[in-house]
Amino acid sequence: MFSHKLMESELAVAVNTEAHSQLVEIFRNDTSDLPDGERKLEPAHCVLTTQYLQVAERILNLTVYEDDVWIVTFPKCGTTWTQEMVWLIDHDLDYDTASKIDLTRRSVFMEIGWFFKAFPHDTIAAVENLPRPRHIKSHLPQALLPKQLWTVKPRIVYCARNPKDVAVSFMHHYRHLHGYNGPQETFLEALLAEQVLYCPQIKHVLDFWNIRHLDNILFIHYEDMKMQMTDVLKEVSNFFKKSYTDDQLKKLAEHLSFAVMKKNPSANNTLLLEELGKLTGKKIEFEFMRRGEAGCHKDELTPEYLERLRVYIDQQLQGTNFKYREVSSI
Repeated sequence: MFSHKLMESELAVAVNTEAHSQLVEIFRNDTSDLPDGERKLEPAHCVLTTQYLQVAERILNLTVYEDDVWIVTFPKCGTTWTQEMVWLIDHDLDYDTASKIDLTRRSVFMEIGWFFKAFPHDTIAAVENLPRPRHIKSHLPQALLPKQLWTVKPRIVYCARNPKDVAVSFMHHYRHLHGYNGPQETFLEALLAEQVLYCPQIKHVLDFWNIRHLDNILFIHYEDMKMQMTDVLKEVSNFFKKSYTDDQLKKLAEHLSFAVMKKNPSANNTLLLEELGKLTGKKIEFEFMRRGEAGCHKDELTPEYLERLRVYIDQQLQGTNFKYREVSSI
């Protein structure tokens, strides 16, 4: 079902860190069980780690339940934000429980236990043992997710974000959480060359855009959450067949505002940072929710790199009807 190739290019070696094992490209050549979409899927591949190879089949064959809720994104695309929003909407705005139980326990990151060396938890077992309805987070591409997603058909919420901002956010994430200490330019080159964890990024998005017509798929945009949060809350509520008043939605929007989320220890990944700090023996001086802005790339990426990234995005989107949100167009 799977094959893999060690990533030994100069860029792949340069951006890999001691936090995880060697990077590999993992391939799933048979995608015949995946749902039909607007275009034919190519053989699937993804940049992961040699550690992940130990559990690829286990994840693919994970038991899925109809009342599951899956949050799927490429890294740094508003995942935590989406998790908190979806959990509260699905749980009748139970702020009390949300404040007492950390988001990492309410909405489990399925594969993280197989990226960082000596991670203290079997996060796949944590998913398996979650009380139902389970909320599950993953950055895996469509083809590497559990096969039963496409037959059991639980709700899946996918959030996309403009790659220009992802580049900046992922760069800081890699430096502070993964321990990358090389030049910024090297990481950005590696991202453009798809030599970084979870790449390729745009195919990740397109594979879910391709099946957005399915009743159990909700495709949303990070930029819409920034600029039109009330509309997004109504859309997500409808997806979960929930009805909330304007006042309830206003309170939820305030709870989900960046300023509030950033200070909320049960939803800002403070616990995850503490656990990762124990692995390295050092306190991680990093705010998981760093800036939370749309358009932040303008401050940190050079015009030359942005132009190369624009060309890359245009090439990858050629022949599709998908468009990333631009802040200026909202």
